[in-house]
Amino acid sequence: MVTILPFDLSSKSLRPTPIRDKIWAVVALVGPKRRVASIHSSRPAAVSDCLWRREQVKAYARFLADALEPAPVYHIALIHRGELPKGWSPMPALGVLQGRFI
Repeated sequence: MVTILPFDLSSKSLRPTPIRDKIWAVVALVGPKRRVASIHSSRPAAVSDCLWRREQVKAYARFLADALEPAPVYHIALIHRGELPKGWSPMPALGVLQGRFI
């Protein structure tokens, strides 16, 4: 005999993560390393910051090449607040020059 059990969607583990636990992040990639450069509460703010950072890299591209430093590549991603490392702080647009890309 087969017993059908009710499926309860009220369980916390089955509910999707609330949107307030997610934030928009500008992520910097330098080679295989990935670091959250800045965080924003809205996507338009993250896009604006990402574009500004890309412009800074473009403006200093010649300097970065002469210094033999790899230029960071920026993009945006939706992340959970819990993904931020402990002690996280925003990164300057050209943070690779200060050795802050760890």
